[in-house]
Amino acid sequence: MSLISLVGAGKDFGIRTLFADLDLHISEGERLGLIGPNGSGKTTIARLIPRLIQSDSDQLLIDGIPIEKWPLSQLRNAIGYVSQNPFLFSNTIAANISYGAHEVSEGEVHQAAEWAQLGKDVVEFDDGFETLIGERGVTLSGGQKQRSTLARALLRQPQILILDDSLSAVDTHTEEAVLSHLRTLMKRRTTLIIAHRISTLRDCDQIIVLDEGRIAE
Repeated sequence: MSLISLVGAGKDFGIRTLFADLDLHISEGERLGLIGPNGSGKTTIARLIPRLIQSDSDQLLIDGIPIEKWPLSQLRNAIGYVSQNPFLFSNTIAANISYGAHEVSEGEVHQAAEWAQLGKDVVEFDDGFETLIGERGVTLSGGQKQRSTLARALLRQPQILILDDSLSAVDTHTEEAVLSHLRTLMKRRTTLIIAHRISTLRDCDQIIVLDEGRIAE
C-alpha cells in the first residue's frame, strides 16, 4: 500500500492512501509543492489530511496512529486548509477572517489580512473591515475572496497549512508577497502548496508532479 508521511508540530503525519505507488515524506517545517493535471489526485491528498473526505481504516496515520482515532477537533485545530473554492459568509470582512478563531483582537485580524495581502484592498472600502460582503463574498473579486480565506487560516497560525490552488486568482506580484510572508510565518511548520503555476512552487523544498495518482517527477 502507498505511503505519504508528513511531519508538523513534532508529530509524524503518515498517510496510506488509495493512490498507486505513492511514497512521500515531508519533514517538519518543510514546504511541499504539488502540481499535475486535473484529476491527478492533488486535491484528494489535501482533503484527506483534515478528514474532509474519509479514508478507509488504517489508511491515514498520524504519529503511527490511524487518523480516525484522533479527536476531529484536535486534528483540525492543527491544520489550516484553504480551498480552491473560497467560502465566505454574508457578514463583515472582519467576521469572515476571524471565523473559527477564539478571542482574537482587532489588531490580530488586521495583521492576518496584511499577511494575506488583503489589507491594502480593505482600506479602499468605505467601511473598511466592517464592510458587508454579501452571500459567498459576492461583492469581492476572486482574488480578494481567496485572500480573505487565506487570512482566516493564517490568523490561527496552524502547525500545518494546506493551500489548494488558493492563489490562482491573484497576480504574480501579490502572490510573491504572500509567499514571502509564508516563509516567515510557517518556519518550523509544515506547508503543502497545490498550484497550476510552477512559479508558485519555486521556493518549495521539494516539488512532486502527480499524474493519475502516481508521482511522475
